[in-house]
Amino acid sequence: MKLAIGADHAGFDYKEKLIATLRSQGHEVEDFGTHSTDSVDYPDFAHPVAGSVESKKSELGILICGSANGVAITANKHQGIRAAICWLPELAALARQHNNANVVCIPARFISEADAINIVHTFLTTAFEGGRHSRRVEKIGC
Repeated sequence: MKLAIGADHAGFDYKEKLIATLRSQGHEVEDFGTHSTDSVDYPDFAHPVAGSVESKKSELGILICGSANGVAITANKHQGIRAAICWLPELAALARQHNNANVVCIPARFISEADAINIVHTFLTTAFEGGRHSRRVEKIGC
């Protein structure tokens, strides 16, 4: 699967671990930064990830920041993006099943690296259920 990933300084270490894990599983991962723990502005990374997913250059996106709020708010400004903050695998599954989320947002300051890996795995391996959920998802855009 082709994935887009980005993080701010708070999510940098998790991003690096996720990239290594995902590539070892055979995924193609485009890294939109950041590339260090130096303080940066999260929209500079959330917009390119969201743009890659919105334009279908990437199938799904992964964003990581301290709380996940900033990257989720930014990504959701893109008309074709449904970014979901997930701190449990169950939330990642529901975001995919019911909301057809296409970007997962990870709160690095509130979960472990192992939890982040598990959440991303769940997000990537869960399908949209369609049916009654399709009608609801179609009503999201402005």
